[in-house]
Amino acid sequence: MMTNKETPDPKYNNISVSKFTGQILKKGKKFKAQKIVYQCFEIIKEKTRKDPIDIFDEAVRNVAPSLEVKAKRVGGANYQVPVPVIGERRLTLAFRWIIQGAKSKKGKNMASALALEIIDAAKKQGSAIRTRDNIHKMAEANKAFAHFAR
Repeated sequence: MMTNKETPDPKYNNISVSKFTGQILKKGKKFKAQKIVYQCFEIIKEKTRKDPIDIFDEAVRNVAPSLEVKAKRVGGANYQVPVPVIGERRLTLAFRWIIQGAKSKKGKNMASALALEIIDAAKKQGSAIRTRDNIHKMAEANKAFAHFAR
C-alpha cells in the first residue's frame, strides 16, 4: 500500500520513478531496483536522444487504463462489470503491465528489456499497450452489464 508521504527518487527527484522502482523491487533490494531503473533510463536516453523522464511519463500515460472489468455476482450469475479506473490504481496497473512486458522479453537483461518496453509504450506499441487494449475491449464487450456497477 502506498503512503501519502511518498519520497521522490534521489537521482531524478520524481515520485513516479520512486513508485516504479518500488514495483520492480524484489526481496527488499531497493538499491538493485534503482540501479535497474537508472540503467534503463540511460538506455532510453541513448536510443531516443530525449529526456528519459518525458518518455517514461508518456509511456505511463499511454498504458494507464481508463476502464477495467470487475467480477460481480448477481442472482447466482457472475458478470464482468466495466468500472472506471481512478487515481493510484491507474499508475499501479500501468507500472505492472510495463514490468510484465519487460519480463516477457527473454534473452535480455532487465534494464534493456524495460527500456525497450517503455520506448514501445511511448510509441503506443508493445505488450503493455496490448494488455491495456485487451482490458478496454473486455470492458466495451461487457458494457451491457454496466448497470450492475455500484
